Amino acid sequence: MLKKSHNRYAENWVDIAFEVKQSADWKCSKCNLQCIPPGDSTKGLSRSERMALTLTVHHKNFTPEDNRLDNLCAVCTSCHLLYHCRRKGNISPGQLSLWKELGINY
Repeated sequence: MLKKSHNRYAENWVDIAFEVKQSADWKCSKCNLQCIPPGDSTKGLSRSERMALTLTVHHKNFTPEDNRLDNLCAVCTSCHLLYHCRRKGNISPGQLSLWKELGINY
């Protein structure tokens, strides 16, 4: 898994990210996948399925310090990885294997 530079994120990042996800109704803004909101049961889902249905928040300009709402979008794990892969980010083979499990060709 990629290591985050936590010092680049705002102290209230968890609250900011939650607000963005909630505003998106827990759906990916790119592929419209319905992700798992807090409190929903994940019983019966594999770890890979839970990861695939996790909603994340992407900084459109790739700058974690820039938390303007128009710079943030809620995206599923696969779409988030695609954004970073296209930017030639450092994506691990383990993260890429998630795409294969979802049938996404990269």
